[in-house]
Amino acid sequence: MTAVTQNADDALIGRWLIVCAVTIFGMILLGGVTRLTESGLSMVDWQPIMGVMPPLSTDDWVRLFDQYKQYPEYQLVNTGMALDEFKQIFWFEYLHRMLGRLIGILFFVPLMMFLWLGKVRSSLKPHLILLLFLGGCQGLMGWYMVQSGLVDRPDVSQYRLTAHLGLAVGIYAYIVWLTIGLLSPAREVRTDVSDSVFAVLALVYVMILSGGFVAGTNAGLSFPTWPLMGDSFIPPALYRDGLVSAFEQVTTIHFNHRMLAYLTGAVLLGVATKSLMTSSDRRLRLASGLMLAAVGGQILLGISTVLSYVNVTIAAAHQSGAVILLTTVLLWVHCYRTERRNPLGAS
Repeated sequence: MTAVTQNADDALIGRWLIVCAVTIFGMILLGGVTRLTESGLSMVDWQPIMGVMPPLSTDDWVRLFDQYKQYPEYQLVNTGMALDEFKQIFWFEYLHRMLGRLIGILFFVPLMMFLWLGKVRSSLKPHLILLLFLGGCQGLMGWYMVQSGLVDRPDVSQYRLTAHLGLAVGIYAYIVWLTIGLLSPAREVRTDVSDSVFAVLALVYVMILSGGFVAGTNAGLSFPTWPLMGDSFIPPALYRDGLVSAFEQVTTIHFNHRMLAYLTGAVLLGVATKSLMTSSDRRLRLASGLMLAAVGGQILLGISTVLSYVNVTIAAAHQSGAVILLTTVLLWVHCYRTERRNPLGAS
């Protein structure tokens, strides 16, 4: 296979992965809205095949509503809910699950076709197979998360929710990273750059995970003030229950998320500004500018989410902003670690 043919195949695979990444981005956004509207426990069973069909008659709706009434969320939180109100929360969860199935088809079918046609280079095959496996794990993790809210409390476990979010974001980042490489045939890894640059990426990922704990415990509602938390910058009762407070006490969870956001913002602003001032690589400068814009937007959205008492629209935008920020960081890391093979060629 010639280099030209290989590059054409890589570009084809890259465009397919872009479609997958965009769809997963939509899935993460819809998942956030599902959480924010408290809709995730409206479907109390998991039927990967039979569950594709939505309720088509009044009898179907009544049957599903009667099932919902047997579980803690209705009995402890939504007692007296009308059928029309149930329909509203049901559709969010239903669409979330359907989009998950669509992503599975969107990934599996083209992958099999590309493998059969010999379009996938051998070094890429293990990555795509691993992504297929991780996608299956994500479906199982989603149901494992929902189950935690169907037992004795009307809410899902913040640990399982964060794991579900973390795996989704990890899959998304993996796909974006592969895509950037496939669509950058004119760049090669620099020999003078340490892999420690990935620490920047890890910092953003940890911040997103901390946001999962905020969402899972509704900690964002605890202090609708900024820059202070209540009457002080460091709130009382911080780490009141020891280290477990970082995962189970709303005050500590909220505080930690803010501190991680400050640290992450400062680091990203620093490295992006330095790249803009010192680099002559146009692509790295572009990535730095995009990262600066994403950081600024995410900071504003974070503050607005707190001050709006976690308005659904603003909070969903904040979660989406975190994924957009992660995307720009992935691009920046790739550009920082690579250089043009031919300085006179395209970047």
